[in-house]
Amino acid sequence: MLIDVYRHAPLPGIFYILTLQFLPPLMRALVVGGAGLICIVVAVIRASQSILAPFARPGDGSIAEAMFEHRRRGRGPKIVAIGGGTGLSTLLRGLKSYTTNLTAIVTVADDGGSSGRLRREMGILPPGDFRQCIAALANDEALTTHLLQYRFNTRETGGNGSSAGLGGHAFGNLFIAAMASITGSFESGLAESSRVLAVRGRVLPSTVTPLTLVGDLRDHATNAIRRVEGESVITHADATIVHLAIRPEDVRAYPDAIRAILDADAVVLAPGSLYTSLLPNLLVPGIADAIRAARSACVYVCNVATQRGETTRFSVRDHLETIEQYAGAGLVDVVIANARADAAWVDTPPGVGEMIAFESGQDTHAPVFGFDVIDLSAPWRHDSHKLAVAVLQTLSRLRPRAFRRRSRVK
Repeated sequence: MLIDVYRHAPLPGIFYILTLQFLPPLMRALVVGGAGLICIVVAVIRASQSILAPFARPGDGSIAEAMFEHRRRGRGPKIVAIGGGTGLSTLLRGLKSYTTNLTAIVTVADDGGSSGRLRREMGILPPGDFRQCIAALANDEALTTHLLQYRFNTRETGGNGSSAGLGGHAFGNLFIAAMASITGSFESGLAESSRVLAVRGRVLPSTVTPLTLVGDLRDHATNAIRRVEGESVITHADATIVHLAIRPEDVRAYPDAIRAILDADAVVLAPGSLYTSLLPNLLVPGIADAIRAARSACVYVCNVATQRGETTRFSVRDHLETIEQYAGAGLVDVVIANARADAAWVDTPPGVGEMIAFESGQDTHAPVFGFDVIDLSAPWRHDSHKLAVAVLQTLSRLRPRAFRRRSRVK
């Protein structure tokens, strides 16, 4: 009815202006259509902001920036990092800025401290190294790291200091143990812990069977060889490691870990304790075979300093030859080593040996790429960002098209 009135009845002048009757029909259609399009765009933007607002975090910038970063990292290369301890978490902390397609495969041989107590008392895998990886990959790393690494002391347990109390336990270890109890398995507890803490990637065990390290050690004073058991005993024995093995020897590799390796664009053997963090993973039957069978390159990140009691006076070549001794020749395609020579004169803290600086011309079984990867505040450790850039640049050299396009590292 209104349309009919509009067509036949004279209307006041204001309606002549509001309905744009003074414009030619084509121009009138363009103006009305453009105004409608602007209204639709504004409505879509505001609706999207309303929907995404509950997921925005203070200090993260605009929602558009967060979505762009999420999309960029989601298109990054699939990288599997293998190891344990601080070295693995350092590597993950740097790589998560470039890709969310990360999988950490962690050793399960730890038997000391809080992890060892929970392993003995609850019969679960030692959660300590998993805790560090989850903290490194968490979205809000600063707060999450403080929370997960927090350790209870004896005063917070009533002062009795007994092993049954909380004294010495890291909160993150208890959190993972509780999740494992609630979900019914350690691996399910890891997955739920990662989901709750918004972890960028996955954290998997190399096997779901707790391992015991068995080492034949040569005593420095008597030159006699003795056999010891336990990762914590080997680390503090102050003797030369002659041979390393795991018990039981016939464990099965975790299937998801094997699938992750076979599907990866790159496998990175992380820095850290060579004998007690890295090799226990490679000794698990199936892990080294999966690395060889994968289409991806295998990169070994050599430590920037030796470790007393494990790798005293080791060179880059010694590290690589030790890996090949236990995992077989040809496993590693390329090695990343520290190339900053002035770091060799740094005074290292107790437990850390001499600094390692690779010099070109050294004979190794795999090519070695040198980078400045040290943390200037603690030169016996890797810098997370420098190490991530070194890894991605190395992979760009090995597979130029895929990694230059996906990682976007300059």
